[in-house]
Amino acid sequence: MERRALALALVVSTLIASVAWSVVRLSRPTTIDVRGSAKRRITSDLSEWSASVSTTKKDRVEAYTALKKDVESVVAFLEQAGFPRDQVRISAASLDQRSHEEVTEENNRITRKTVFDGWSASQTVNVVSKDVQRVERVSREATQLLEKGVDIASQSPSYLFTGVNALKIEMLAEASRDARQRAERMIEAAGGGAKVGSVVGIDTGVININAANSTETSWEGNFDTSSFEKDILTTVRVRFEVKN
Repeated sequence: MERRALALALVVSTLIASVAWSVVRLSRPTTIDVRGSAKRRITSDLSEWSASVSTTKKDRVEAYTALKKDVESVVAFLEQAGFPRDQVRISAASLDQRSHEEVTEENNRITRKTVFDGWSASQTVNVVSKDVQRVERVSREATQLLEKGVDIASQSPSYLFTGVNALKIEMLAEASRDARQRAERMIEAAGGGAKVGSVVGIDTGVININAANSTETSWEGNFDTSSFEKDILTTVRVRFEVKN
């Protein structure tokens, strides 16, 4: 009798535990994780260009004087191209000694000596302007100064978009809406009458700014400055509650 009572008690307790577990499992909210994305084409509205001007002379003062004259020629060239003086930036001058090693051999004896070549002076001229086309044209035409004896090394322009921060906020919102639409379509396709509910969690991805038509992505985020036209891409991961 006692054994039957004990067995019956074990069965009842197991049944109660099973029912309780089922209730807990069924009451836990069902969720779905979805990635949303957004993409926009942007056109650069700011450009930056820089060039290095250098010269080498035997005397330090002579090197600095020659450099100053060459930099003034570059500034005059930029002003003639239509850039106001306040858009032109000039770095501090850099002066370095130049030398090379001469090696001579006589009677199986090698002699090395350092020969002084002179002083090298250099400065960087920089322009930042919203006139993107003008900056691009100057970057190509600046090499004409070589014909006038100015030792100039022109860099490729950098292209920027000043409204990128405000656009990022808009695109994150757009990507979030895209995530909800994807979730709704997935739930609808699965059938069963379930509905997408409130947001349980959201993670914003990195912003990738690429050259136009590029789909390259990076965990750190890309920031292309070499292209006039760019594509900005962003993704978000949203977790929604699913209501039955």
